Amino acid sequence: MKEKTYMLTVALYSVDALPISMSVSIAHLGPRGTFAEFAAATYADSLGTEITELKAYPTIAQSLQATARKDTDFCVVPIENSIGGGVTFTLDTLWEIETLQIQRAFTLPVQHALISKAQNLSDIETVYSHPQALSQCHDWLETHLPNVNLVRTSSTAEPLPYVKENATAGAISSSWGAKIYDLPILAHPINDYADNYTRFWVLGHQQATCGQYTSLAFKLLNNEPGALLKPLQLFSALNINMSRIESRPTKRLLGDYIFFVDIEASADHSTTQTALELLKMHTAKLKIFGSYDLTAIERVL
Repeated sequence: MKEKTYMLTVALYSVDALPISMSVSIAHLGPRGTFAEFAAATYADSLGTEITELKAYPTIAQSLQATARKDTDFCVVPIENSIGGGVTFTLDTLWEIETLQIQRAFTLPVQHALISKAQNLSDIETVYSHPQALSQCHDWLETHLPNVNLVRTSSTAEPLPYVKENATAGAISSSWGAKIYDLPILAHPINDYADNYTRFWVLGHQQATCGQYTSLAFKLLNNEPGALLKPLQLFSALNINMSRIESRPTKRLLGDYIFFVDIEASADHSTTQTALELLKMHTAKLKIFGSYDLTAIERVL
């Protein structure tokens, strides 16, 4: 994907109607200190409103549903990681929700840190973190902490209050989490891959038909040879590039899938509109999540 790159402070929003004095609420995956909260705070900083309230929810699904119910104005959710791939909780929930539209997309670099009150690495007996973070730091852990117990948690921020009270415990989290809980960082960054990025979507209720990219999802009419080829050939025939395709099970029948597609085209373009109209003829259900611009942000604490 071609991305616009800025440093630190960027205008991420496409909601020009927001007055400067308006208060805005943004849902994100909690608890406090998660990388998702850092992403939401990054987006909030760009809005320029007097009051921005960040609201943490226990799951990605609940943060999406909060915005769908209009309990919050927006939600900021992860959609894809360059190492771990698509975020299935986001994809599955969006397929079930009818009202949300992508307002903006941005990428943030993921830099994991080992956080602990231990004086030395040798004092750490247990390291806690989300499974993806543990996996993304596997080689570093094998080299520097080969004998510690590894414990999975629901988020990278969940173990931080415990780490604050236990000097033999460590957590793999972000420097944002260390700042929120006032904890020391023993090593940073500890990623096995330096180029680790997560793409986030900002979702809201405003109709989104203009942007660099358009995201959509569809379910096929039936499961037969060439059933997927026909929809995809439409984009090729109209010279529309697909930058991403991913399948997710419908959870109803074995072999029954939903396909999520990103195309490099704006929904308000006549060629794109033609493609989407033709696509309806070859799919049982089609959902357009909106058109948006993608921004890369190199923000560090």
